[in-house]
Amino acid sequence: MLTANRELAVHDNWADRMIIEYEKGRQGLSQMKNALDPENIHDQKDKSQINSMIGEMSEAMEWMKCGHHPGARGIERKSAYQRRSLVNMDLMPSLDIEPQQRELTEDEKHAIRDVLILLSHRERECFLLHKAQGWSMSEIARELHISKPTVQKYINRAKEKIKEKII
Repeated sequence: MLTANRELAVHDNWADRMIIEYEKGRQGLSQMKNALDPENIHDQKDKSQINSMIGEMSEAMEWMKCGHHPGARGIERKSAYQRRSLVNMDLMPSLDIEPQQRELTEDEKHAIRDVLILLSHRERECFLLHKAQGWSMSEIARELHISKPTVQKYINRAKEKIKEKII
């Protein structure tokens, strides 16, 4: 148990911890399935149910890892559920519009953090998903379970706040 707690402590966001917990649960289900008697009719039904549960857990884990429905086509959004807090700006994607990416300087990271901190949680979430991750307003609306006009309102508010801070 102590090792499991250390393992969880290493992962600093909820999605990483959730994936570890799901993996442990999936392993437990596999052990239960392997202990069943294939000749027993009741165990065969249990095995079918356990297989279904393992499949559901696997799909949920894939969803958490990739940030969208695992079978969906389109642009990959790596670890959408594993977004880090603004405190760790090293994980912030480059916001350059040039085709070449570059590392942000510490001053640039601090300036971006200072501007983003002015935004409400929803404004920051919508703005970063749209501008930094390239999500469409429809995708953001679906993900956050809000309407597309609401997403647009949050992004516009964020732009206004950023504009005021910069000028």
